[in-house]
Amino acid sequence: MLTSGIILLEANLLSPNPGLIFWTAVTFVIVLLILKKIAWGPIITALEEREKGIQTSIDRAHQAKDEAESILRKNKEMLAKADAEADKIIREGKEYAEKLRADITGKAQEESKKMIASAVNAIEQEKQRALDVLRNEVADLAVMGAEKIIKTALNADLQKKIVNSMLEDLSTKRN
Repeated sequence: MLTSGIILLEANLLSPNPGLIFWTAVTFVIVLLILKKIAWGPIITALEEREKGIQTSIDRAHQAKDEAESILRKNKEMLAKADAEADKIIREGKEYAEKLRADITGKAQEESKKMIASAVNAIEQEKQRALDVLRNEVADLAVMGAEKIIKTALNADLQKKIVNSMLEDLSTKRN
């Protein structure tokens, strides 16, 4: 009998019952209205707030990305300017060093020319002094020679020969 009761129960559940369908529909509509009143509004509000929060986060992320790109672009520009400035400073330093080297070289050359001129002048003065001393000695020798000539009383031709010989000796020594 138990089997016939299960069969009847299965027949009742599978066969359409208009009363059951009506009350199921009414219950569903009531539950739907209650959910709409009580739960649907807060759920929709929570979803909308969640959507707004997500959209705000996305907007902030886009804004942060734009700012980061802007900062990166500015950094690249600043780096390029710094590189250009460094190149300029290096170039100016090289130019200054070259100019300084040229100035120092020019001053050294001027100083060496002055030193050479001074040395040449000193040599020339020493040469003149030596020539003056030599002339004085030659004059003294000439006087001594003349004195000897006079003492020995030579004739005029012999005196001329001696003076000419001394003058030739003096001119060859001078050259």
